[in-house]
Amino acid sequence: PVRSCVHTENCFVPISEIIAVEETEFNKKQRNIGRWQKMAKLHAFTVHYVKKARNHRWRCSAATFWCVDEHLCNQWTQALKGLLEMQKSRPKQLLVYINPYGGKRQGKRIYEQKVAPLFSLASISTDVVITEHANHAKDNLFEVNIYKYDGVVCVGGDGMFSEVMHGLIGRMQKDSGIDQNNPKASLVQCNIRIGIIPAGSTDCICYSTVGISDPVTSALHIIVGDCQPLDVSSVHHNNTFLKYSVSLLGYGFYGDILKDSEKKRWMGPMRYDYSGFKTFLSHHYYEGTIAYQPAKHTHGSPRDKESCRTGCYICKQSEKQLAEQNKKHGLKHEEGEEEWKVIKGKFLAINAVNMSCACPRSPKGLSPAAHLADGSADLILVRKCSRFDFLRYLVRHTNQDDQFDFPFVDVYRVKCFQFTSKLSEDNESNVMDIGKKRFGQFCRDHPACCCNIVNSTWNCDGETLDSSAIEVRVHCQLMKLFARGIEEDCKDEAAHSQSSIEQLL
Repeated sequence: PVRSCVHTENCFVPISEIIAVEETEFNKKQRNIGRWQKMAKLHAFTVHYVKKARNHRWRCSAATFWCVDEHLCNQWTQALKGLLEMQKSRPKQLLVYINPYGGKRQGKRIYEQKVAPLFSLASISTDVVITEHANHAKDNLFEVNIYKYDGVVCVGGDGMFSEVMHGLIGRMQKDSGIDQNNPKASLVQCNIRIGIIPAGSTDCICYSTVGISDPVTSALHIIVGDCQPLDVSSVHHNNTFLKYSVSLLGYGFYGDILKDSEKKRWMGPMRYDYSGFKTFLSHHYYEGTIAYQPAKHTHGSPRDKESCRTGCYICKQSEKQLAEQNKKHGLKHEEGEEEWKVIKGKFLAINAVNMSCACPRSPKGLSPAAHLADGSADLILVRKCSRFDFLRYLVRHTNQDDQFDFPFVDVYRVKCFQFTSKLSEDNESNVMDIGKKRFGQFCRDHPACCCNIVNSTWNCDGETLDSSAIEVRVHCQLMKLFARGIEEDCKDEAAHSQSSIEQLL
């Protein structure tokens, strides 16, 4: 028989969550255990596997087995290694970018102490690049042979991820001859997965796709080869590409917070609290018109309380429905003027989110029912209201109440939208033909001087975007992450796999 050297309860481990199997040498102390102490020689192997804890946290655990029959021990070892070799989704070679300056400047230490040993254990080879300046990773991705890698890993915060995403998607479009400056271009899907090792001041994307901001958990998701498709929004101005967005595109309140906080980077993460309080007190609103196309292909709605989880049914069905629509009607049908909706008003905040944007401070996020890969974004319009009402709306992000249940809040599931401001009205070519005659101006209420024309700043995934007229389009599942979405219940997740080792212990 094969016996374990640890005393624990029986457990069930899927093959997909075994990290590595290796031969083990016993020392004298280990040999002198119970009835095995008289045996001349023991043969052993150790199974390293994923152990799931609370709050979606993963850890690497191990169980060692031994027996006196060397041939039997080798059979077990080779059989398990053979099963691991059949896991084709697992990466074997990774390109790693480390931002040593992000967050608390702990990126390099986190990778070397917590992540690199796990990659080595799983026999993953890596090429590591320590970034030296802004856009280092982005520029490097246009030069290296990315096709020899099974994935790209970024160690840092949301800003580092955004840089790697722009470089990887941009490289794919360049190699495929796609003009990114064309807002109607059908972009080529990026099949090289991106892994995120959180080490920044904000890790919203990691939190929304894994369920926790933890370097070890993210490293284990990369090792087992998880794959989570992700929608990406492209942002254009006057037929010029500006940015890609995967989480928040916010104008007004969240744009003003970011613009003010950029001047106070010396404060560290506290700058967001300070700028948020200051922006709330200023209570600026912006007047204008928004045009959008409803996402008719989606199977969900922003208020249906159906959260996006691992193996999301709504994402799969929406993707299928969108593909059928595009095959049947093409892009010309999508641009039909009759499908556009127009809204005019005065807004405190205009937010478009591709995911829930959940974080520890806001467990539900800006849009709890937003989906990661359904080809749509949730457009949230917060109209002018009193400070007290706006505070009530903000507080809803921290509790379980419906944050859209206010008369001054509207939410729509869209596949594209556009807006303009007074500054861009002087040149009608700044917007698409559909918006030329419809768009009003954005202005700010100012107690001292009636109507002082100003513009807010767009908050594009934590980076400022100053363009006063933009066009936004959602590209369904444009990229993929080393993640599996947020699991419903970590304790029951093992039962989902049919290929497994039953009763390892």
